[in-house]
Amino acid sequence: MSWYRNTVWFVKGLREYTRGGYESASRRFNPADVEVDVAGRSFLVTGANSGIGKATAKEIARRGGTVHLVCRNKERAEVAKEEIVTETGNQNIFLHIVDISNPKEIWKFAEKFQNEHKLNVLINNAGCMVNNRELTEDGLEKNFATNTLGTYIMTTALVPLLEKAADARVRQQVVLTEQWAKAYRNIHFSVMHPGWADTPAVRSSMPDFYERMKNSLRTEAQGADTVLWLAVSAEATKLPSGLFFQDRQPVPTHLPLAYTHSPPEDEEKLVEMLEEFSQKFKSVSPGI
Repeated sequence: MSWYRNTVWFVKGLREYTRGGYESASRRFNPADVEVDVAGRSFLVTGANSGIGKATAKEIARRGGTVHLVCRNKERAEVAKEEIVTETGNQNIFLHIVDISNPKEIWKFAEKFQNEHKLNVLINNAGCMVNNRELTEDGLEKNFATNTLGTYIMTTALVPLLEKAADARVRQQVVLTEQWAKAYRNIHFSVMHPGWADTPAVRSSMPDFYERMKNSLRTEAQGADTVLWLAVSAEATKLPSGLFFQDRQPVPTHLPLAYTHSPPEDEEKLVEMLEEFSQKFKSVSPGI
């Protein structure tokens, strides 16, 4: 019975994450929520040279925001920047080349960024889905280095700058979002699921899934919709900090009967270990 229920929930959830799920959910969206002028506000988007990150950056640029693109590949990033400037007419687009799997690079970037810029919204979009085990030059497993440690360092390093801003916001991973929402009351933290979108990451990392689902996948813009809503709308900050969103609505962080809850002490231990890791790389970074 548990297997059957979980299967039903999986199929239902999969359907909600597709293009059809977005089209159904979008009927209740209020277009005015994202029809805003964000000129004068500064946004940093990691992994912004393609996929959902680029779509998000482009929509923020259309609304007049200053956008900092943080990307690993210089050539692809320059193409993305030119595309955003050309399509939006917004010249306030800045490019920073940083490998989010390299903690020393992130610390160095964050220190320089704090001295030169202001920041209202941090969008941690960069991530990877490496199917075979790979180690970084620091001996870290690549998925962990990018998806967890890298985003942890980027956020904690920029928290002091965010705390200076009005209506500061961050998008982050589920457990870290919940922990930071408790720790930093004047910053609004949130996390979201974009659904299954037709992005380069899905095509390259999940080729079999992509072939089966390609006609049902969301567009990059549809996948980015909730990110944009969380970043620019006034409605998002009327909800409590630390929530998990799908299609502009807070949703549970665990599926029924999935047994994926973790004890509070384990979550606190995770944050402690990440802090310990991050400080180790900060202490050996040149110029810091």
